[in-house]
Amino acid sequence: MREYILRRLLHFLPVLFGLTVFVFLIIHFIPGDPARIMLGIRATPENVERLRQALGLDRALIVQYLTFLINIFRGDLGTSIAYRTGVLGVILQRLPATLMLISLGALISVIFAVPLGVISALRPRGFRDNAIRLATLFGFTMPSFWVALLLMMFLGVKLRIFPVSGFGESLGDRIWHLVLPSFVLGLYLTPVILRPLRASILESLQANHVTTARAKGLKEWEVTSRHAFRNALIPSVTIFGVNIGWLLGGTVVIEATFSLPGIGMLLVGSIFKRDYPMVQGVTLVFGFLIITINFITDIFYSYLDPRIRMGE
Repeated sequence: MREYILRRLLHFLPVLFGLTVFVFLIIHFIPGDPARIMLGIRATPENVERLRQALGLDRALIVQYLTFLINIFRGDLGTSIAYRTGVLGVILQRLPATLMLISLGALISVIFAVPLGVISALRPRGFRDNAIRLATLFGFTMPSFWVALLLMMFLGVKLRIFPVSGFGESLGDRIWHLVLPSFVLGLYLTPVILRPLRASILESLQANHVTTARAKGLKEWEVTSRHAFRNALIPSVTIFGVNIGWLLGGTVVIEATFSLPGIGMLLVGSIFKRDYPMVQGVTLVFGFLIITINFITDIFYSYLDPRIRMGE
């Protein structure tokens, strides 16, 4: 396992390098002079030149990138134009809200998807199976912002059960504020996990070792839990990990809808404010989180199936 982890780390180094190159080039892909775009059309040439020097845009491109890379290793992501403080400090203040939102959304999706997937697979094409598949299809096709608005109007405004905006102060209060947005994320992720899990369980139940277990007289729930479920988890873990990374992009819409002070909301605000150092920093953090989640998924995948780390 240690050698496998080291190999995966080596594989992710080129990805990290590519991420830094992409994030660095974001500001250079903008048509026109980035400094003038940040300051607006009424900026004087002196102010534009001063900002270009402050951002290092007057240097050669390779020198700018090397400086950017060195600053990343130092923990310096630049200075925000809108907040007039370090980019990393602002991101670290907003990061807990996004991480809690993703974690609770993933937990809710697992709580729903795993038992429903097992129930659906045990009686394929029955009433419960068809009802579960229809319900998850409905949840998957509905736009997340539309579901969020319906929940806010019914559970927040009409019944006044859950708060519809803000993040709270204490840990319990913050979790309470995240119930509705996390449920929206979990509702979308549930069918993504459930459908492949159901298919994997159905395939595992037809395997020879499962047939042998039934011949030994084991009950059906023992056959499913001991012999079919773990093998069925393997492809579902991969799909879960990939979509958790993709779900980070979905937090932008959810955080904007519920006014959560996360990095998704920070990214939207920075784009409108033309705060490009902040856009670079948030994009870098988003990419790093996705890479980290994929790395953890690979490790857990190899734990479930030792053949992966053995190279089979």
